[in-house]
Amino acid sequence: MEVEDDFDVLDPERLIQCPYNKHHQIRACRFPYHLVKCKKSYPHVAKELATCPFNARHLVPQADLSDHISKCNDKGFIEQDIVNQSSGFQREQGNTMSTWQAPPCEEDWETELEQPNSPFLWGMTNSGINSSSTTFGQKNYLPSNVRAPESFPYAGSWKG
Repeated sequence: MEVEDDFDVLDPERLIQCPYNKHHQIRACRFPYHLVKCKKSYPHVAKELATCPFNARHLVPQADLSDHISKCNDKGFIEQDIVNQSSGFQREQGNTMSTWQAPPCEEDWETELEQPNSPFLWGMTNSGINSSSTTFGQKNYLPSNVRAPESFPYAGSWKG
């Protein structure tokens, strides 16, 4: 019977009662979003509730927090993670030094410094200006060898 309960706990469609308003029944997959919304709607109730350190979905009255922490099911998951991490760290410490070596660097900063400094201009390629150009009705203040883009990445007025 307990195995079925475990599957029910993982069901994203199961209904959970809201801690802020007992009349709210929320699907588990939407519960975190609902908590944020309801906390803003019921600030007087939110002041009386405390959040479980093991699962932020657990909101309990502040007076009951220590009792909840001692019985919280999610506490076991956190403790197991800590044990797994520490045992993995000890295994890594026992291993020999890593044999990984960085690949040789193909960059040559000295030659990059010798090249002329050319700024990036939209619409320009390394070989010069793109072959296509568009004439706009408005005055273009770009240098003669630079063309304005045919479309802009966002909508907006360019008049200042």
